[in-house]
Amino acid sequence: MGRNGRSASGSVAWPHCLAILTSGTTILLIMAGGLVTSLGAGLAVPDWPTTFGYNMFLYPWDKMIGGIIYEHSHRLLGSLVGFLTILTAGVICWKEPRKWISWLAGGAIGLVILQGILGGLRVVWLKLTLAIVHACVAQLFLGLMVSLSVFTSRSWINAGAPAEKEKGQRLQRLSLITLGLIYFQTIFGAILRHTGNRLDAHLLFAVLVTVHVLILAAKILQDHDQTKLIQRPAQSLWILLVTQIFLGIGSYLAKYTVLGDFVTPLTIALLTAAHVVTGALLFSASIIITLRLYQNRFVQRTAPLRGRIITKQAQAS
Repeated sequence: MGRNGRSASGSVAWPHCLAILTSGTTILLIMAGGLVTSLGAGLAVPDWPTTFGYNMFLYPWDKMIGGIIYEHSHRLLGSLVGFLTILTAGVICWKEPRKWISWLAGGAIGLVILQGILGGLRVVWLKLTLAIVHACVAQLFLGLMVSLSVFTSRSWINAGAPAEKEKGQRLQRLSLITLGLIYFQTIFGAILRHTGNRLDAHLLFAVLVTVHVLILAAKILQDHDQTKLIQRPAQSLWILLVTQIFLGIGSYLAKYTVLGDFVTPLTIALLTAAHVVTGALLFSASIIITLRLYQNRFVQRTAPLRGRIITKQAQAS
């Protein structure tokens, strides 16, 4: 790796690694948020931005008991994601010649700040609607960080622009529709978790997502012209879907039927949190597939920029 954080093979190493790290930490944050909601610990700490009057980062560990440990840990993890986002954006603005990537990184900072404010206002104003919006913005932020991970990858930067076929255009539209359905499914999932309402909409979109994911994954895996960069996330897509279906059934049986009387609240919370995290991973895989399928359009529109990047990378190495 060169002094400027670029590998000899031409990848922009540090922005890519930091974007992946921030994406992974965001997944952990979403899991923590799922546990907080499922355990009813969202208001275990009644004040914000302080914690029982303490500076959030100086709250004594021996006082973190009961629901406080879940809620306060969620806040600390959120702060870590915020720090990593700022660090990632800073390195991108420093290393990246592509201005539009820098703008996206700046948008990530704005989104993570908004997310923190929404979480805080949820505590102060006691508005359930803010909790739902908070959950939906979390998915948007994750999607943006995953996108930055793709855009800063070596495979994206060094990609050529293949000719666009009619078959490829249909696959692009299918991936975009599937992505939209998955996001709407997360919205109705958030409504269901926080209010207990709209189970009907959640189940309807579950069916739509299942059908579209299976069709999309099958078409990609059967198309031998597709690269491993698309086929691998397509394989993950259907595996995550099957996992999500079983977790969803388990969560439903534990929360809405008499079978829930035979399991502990913690087990129910873990099932629900796993369901939320798998949904986030499904959303992430769908984003990667969609971006890869549309990559040729990006490359064609940014061809002059790509030439400048490669030139600068050659000079740096």
